[in-house]
Amino acid sequence: LLAGRNITDRDSTLELLINETLLHQLQIQDPHQILGKQIMVGELGDKPGKVVGVVADFNTRSLHTSIEPCVIGNAPSTYQYAAVALQGGTLPATLKAIRDKWQAIYPEEVFEYQFLDEQVARFYATEEMLGKLIQAFTWLAILISCLGLYGLIAFTTGQRTKEISIRKVLGASAGTIVRLLTVDFLQLVLLANLIAWPLAGWAMHRWLQDFAYRTSISWWLFALAGLAAVIIALATVSFQAIKAALANPVKSLRNE
Repeated sequence: LLAGRNITDRDSTLELLINETLLHQLQIQDPHQILGKQIMVGELGDKPGKVVGVVADFNTRSLHTSIEPCVIGNAPSTYQYAAVALQGGTLPATLKAIRDKWQAIYPEEVFEYQFLDEQVARFYATEEMLGKLIQAFTWLAILISCLGLYGLIAFTTGQRTKEISIRKVLGASAGTIVRLLTVDFLQLVLLANLIAWPLAGWAMHRWLQDFAYRTSISWWLFALAGLAAVIIALATVSFQAIKAALANPVKSLRNE
C-alpha cells in the first residue's frame, strides 16, 4: 500500500484501490494526489468510484505479459474464489476441515481447490520443459564433442609419432610435447567460441523478447562458457597428449 488505506468490509462497491500503472496512465506521479478523487469504472455503471488507496504494481499473470492497469473494489456479489493461507505442517488436516465445512454449507457443490505455487508453476511449464531439453542436449553435445576430440588427438598423435620421437631425442621435454599437441586444439576451441557467442547471444535475445520483464545478458556468461569449453577440451586432450609425450622414443622410431 503506497498511499491511503485498504478496502474494508464496511466499504461499498464505490470505494476503490488502484495500482501504480493506472496512476501513471492518469498522468499522476504522487499517489497521495489521487486519494479522494472519483474515477469511472465500467463495472460500476454510471456511478463514479472514489479512490481510497494506491497499491504497488504486482503481477497477476506470468512475466510474459506486462502489468496492466488494475482497479480493486469490494463486490461480494461477484466473489468466486476464497484465498486461504495454510501452514505446511498441518496441510492435510486443514484441507479436510475446509472440505467438511464446505460440504456442510454447499452439499450440492463440488469442493475444488488449487495451490498458488502450482498455478504459478503452470505459467512457466513450457519454459521448464524447454530448459530440461536444452540441458539434456547440452550434456549430449559435450559427450559427443569429447569423444570427437579424443579420437582426433589420438589420430593426430599417431600421425606425428615420428616427429614427437625425434623432438624427444633432440631434448624436448614432456611439457613441450604436450603443449605442442594441445595448442592446435585449443585454437579450434577458441575459434568455435568466437563463432558460437554471437549466435548464442542472438538466440537468447530472441527468446527473451517473449517476456515483458526480462533480465539482461551479461558478457561474463559467455566468458564463463568459453572457459568451461577450454577446461573440458584440455581434460579430454591432455590424457592422450601426455601419453604420447611419455612414450619411449626409441621404440617409436624402431616401429617407424
